[in-house]
Formats: sequence, C-alpha cells, structure tokens
Amino acid sequence: MVKIIIVIAFIAILFSLGKALFHLVNYEEHSKKTVNALTFRISLSILLFIFLFIAVATGLIKPHGIGTKMHQPASNSNPGQLKGNTK
Repeated sequence: MVKIIIVIAFIAILFSLGKALFHLVNYEEHSKKTVNALTFRISLSILLFIFLFIAVATGLIKPHGIGTKMHQPASNSNPGQLKGNTK
C-alpha cells in the first residue's frame, strides 16, 4: 500500500511538471498557470518527502542500500572473543 502511494505521488509530480512545461511553451502570456503547476509540484514533493520520513521512522519502509550495513549489529560475533583465537 505504501509503495502504491509513493508511485502515485511520483506520477502526479511528473504530470504537474509536464503541465507546467506545456503552459510555459504554449501560453507565454499566461505565466500564472505555469507558476501554479510548479507550486503544486513543489507541494507534492514536500508532502512525499514528509510521508517517506514518517514511513521510515515508523517502520513501514525498511531502508536498504549503502548505509544500512553500518547500523546493523554483528550477529555471529562474540565481543569478548578475539579473531583468530580458536579454543
């Protein structure tokens, strides 16, 4: 469900960006429509960022990538045992 919301938000952002480009190219005297479309796109982007932040904070989304390996505890190591010391 969360992924569907994210994809729909990205599609709406791209649609708004295309709409702004359309109004910029075709209607030079009506720059108000371009400004409105770009304002809507920025608002959607900020809302999506806030939604992603909340989703990660509550655990709905688990980040995976470069930085996640550093924050995971080592599962097979004993802190009191030195490497190479096998008894």
